[in-house]
Amino acid sequence: MSIQKKSNDPRSSVKAQALPGETQEWSLENRWGELVVGLADEMAQTVATLRNQVDQLLARERLSAIEHRALSAPIDRLKQIGLTAQRIQRFHAGRIRQSHEKVQMADLVEALLDERRRDFAALAIELRRKCKPVEVLIDPTVAYAFVNAALDWVTPFGQRVDVRLDLNTWPQHARLLVRAFNEGMPPSSAAQLNSLSWMLLREIAKTSGGIEIEREANEEGVSLTVFFTRTVQSVDGLSTFDLGDDPTTIFKSMQGVYVLTVSPSLQLRAEVRDALRELGITSDSVVDFLQARAALLHRTPSLIILDAELRGEEFDDFQRSVLRDFLEMPFVEISPDSRSFDMSGFDELSMAKVGRTNIRESLGTAVMFELAKVM
Repeated sequence: MSIQKKSNDPRSSVKAQALPGETQEWSLENRWGELVVGLADEMAQTVATLRNQVDQLLARERLSAIEHRALSAPIDRLKQIGLTAQRIQRFHAGRIRQSHEKVQMADLVEALLDERRRDFAALAIELRRKCKPVEVLIDPTVAYAFVNAALDWVTPFGQRVDVRLDLNTWPQHARLLVRAFNEGMPPSSAAQLNSLSWMLLREIAKTSGGIEIEREANEEGVSLTVFFTRTVQSVDGLSTFDLGDDPTTIFKSMQGVYVLTVSPSLQLRAEVRDALRELGITSDSVVDFLQARAALLHRTPSLIILDAELRGEEFDDFQRSVLRDFLEMPFVEISPDSRSFDMSGFDELSMAKVGRTNIRESLGTAVMFELAKVM
């Protein structure tokens, strides 16, 4: 009688357990999707069990409310990780049914930010927002998941989060800008450039189509810029002001507008003040950026006018710091070119320019145009 010796080669056991018709040799390279789904499912089951046990301990008064909250935070985090992994796989595999329709993105973003207000408060994150009405052709559920993922990716990087939705000048696509500023504090341990939230963000954009993403990271934090190319409605910013025959309509539009002028030239400051006064605009002036920073602490202007004579590193630093501290701030530069007149471009750091001898004729138009873009 012969005894067959059992093989210790693990490959032989794999082949012995192969299902009928399974001709390919085992390779994890072809099963990453299955691995993600398996890990996410097992994590979800384990988290659900853990949550149930913790809730029972609270009900039996074996845990205090404070201890229950302390344990709930990491449990909720684990649950979120599992759900994100599942969503990444579903979008990657194309198992998402989409019904594209007109979505008012401002309403969607505002509603989502309201939902997450408590989350931001718990993390001591200051939230600032400015959303303009714009419609996009997209599946509402996909749009909601995308914006939520964008907030999830950005939030760990800063103590202040700015959210802005508007219409890009050209091409006329809806633009969502989400920024996180660290305010000199170290980022959260969850802050990773290529985190699960970022992977989900990319997969949603790829699956949905019509979404273009740009991101930037520096010592101040991170910024995410999203363009929705299927924008179906444009809003003409110039309609903010009525430039009809009745001049009183301009004065009504200018009520409450306040402008700060920065120039070492007494004559230039006087000319700017007089030109603005003709439009019914209140203004103050200072001679340098040190005084300008002090003035901003007391009152926030609607627009800032800068003398090109101050051009230099301090000029650029001042503009960047203002744009960081204020969600949206238009600038107009008084150029040494006597008759120049240029509207601002598409870049955030660009600004309108008015020639030194063209202040009375063109400054009012430039100011109204720049204000129309942000109102």
